[in-house]
Amino acid sequence: MSREIKLDGGEISVLKAIGLTGAPVAGKMLLDRAGDMETAELLDTLSGLMSLGYVLADKANVRLVEDVQRSSFRVNPAYSSDLKDALFPSRQRNERRERRRRH
Repeated sequence: MSREIKLDGGEISVLKAIGLTGAPVAGKMLLDRAGDMETAELLDTLSGLMSLGYVLADKANVRLVEDVQRSSFRVNPAYSSDLKDALFPSRQRNERRERRRRH
């Protein structure tokens, strides 16, 4: 059962910075990877992704840059496949075509 997930540009940038493998990423590394984003935008986007359950962190509240630096983040494995489909829509279309051919 696939969920239709809609992401904005900031969410896409943060998810790409974290990576979709499920491996934890240190907060300092996340800040380096998302260097071109404004700090307030990064914090707001990260909090939104965490509240939706798409991103998991070892700290419950991430409100300050210092909180991000002291935390590690990873994509929730329950949403990983759906987030990949949202980030790469052509991947989803190709899989549907392949499934049709197999039947």
